[in-house]
Amino acid sequence: MSASVYRTVAQLKGLSQKNCAPMPEPARVLMCPPDHYEGRDERNPFAAGHVGRINRHLARKQWQEVCDAFSACGLKVSLMPALPGLADMVFCANQTFVGLTQKMERLCLLGSLRYASHRGEAAAFEAWFREAGYRVVALKNRTMTFGGSGDALWHPGKRLVWGGCGFRSDAASYEELARLYGAPVVVLKLVNERFPQLDTCFCPLTQETVLIYPSAFDAASLELIFRLFPVIITAAEPEAVRQMACNAVVVSGKTVILQRGAVNAARHLAALGLDIVEVDTSEFIKGGGGIHAMKMFVY
Repeated sequence: MSASVYRTVAQLKGLSQKNCAPMPEPARVLMCPPDHYEGRDERNPFAAGHVGRINRHLARKQWQEVCDAFSACGLKVSLMPALPGLADMVFCANQTFVGLTQKMERLCLLGSLRYASHRGEAAAFEAWFREAGYRVVALKNRTMTFGGSGDALWHPGKRLVWGGCGFRSDAASYEELARLYGAPVVVLKLVNERFPQLDTCFCPLTQETVLIYPSAFDAASLELIFRLFPVIITAAEPEAVRQMACNAVVVSGKTVILQRGAVNAARHLAALGLDIVEVDTSEFIKGGGGIHAMKMFVY
């Protein structure tokens, strides 16, 4: 498929996940320990009332549980050092978007983060990915915002990207992402401030199935989701909010790492034949991120 950007069903013109080129599965994840994580301010509704109330000892224990879960699923876990003054580096999904171009070149697109206090994070991740052998690029238009892999998600096993906009990423940023990776991008508009990034309300599980919280999207975006995914699983509101059920991670198309307590979501996923691994990230949910936010897939 061409590297086009799609915002409505009328624009699809035959696009489907079936006719997108295959994409290799990542073999490892990048994580950053929560050495300086402290819940410094309220940048999202999940953080309301939790500033300065992070249990750092428990957070470290929960982070290790997530790290061990990835290892148990067969993924190598790479670590980058946490830097003083950058409290949210532990949320590795937001600073970059990484993947493979049409020529199988490893490419890292730097995030253009909305909050000034986050911009030092992107520089630290830029250095890590350059050292790892990636070509690293930034958006040409530095005035645009882009929330990295918190808003841009690869479709499982396909050269197709889902991009969220409305709060942390500008819709226009996906024109450049599509061109750089040579992959079509389906843009979804987020309209519920409780879900400011795509990974808080949208989790592709398999090539045919997605877990979503529908009230996070406008009508045109829901049409796109229902057109391109044959199977839609809806997260219950309490689980979407309290357990960040949609901030789960699927490994190798068969295992879902899910926040403990998302009972209804776990039951639906198990019915699909997926293996469920439950972890506790409650101290990180206080900062607005769950399992998906705590890692970056590395190719």
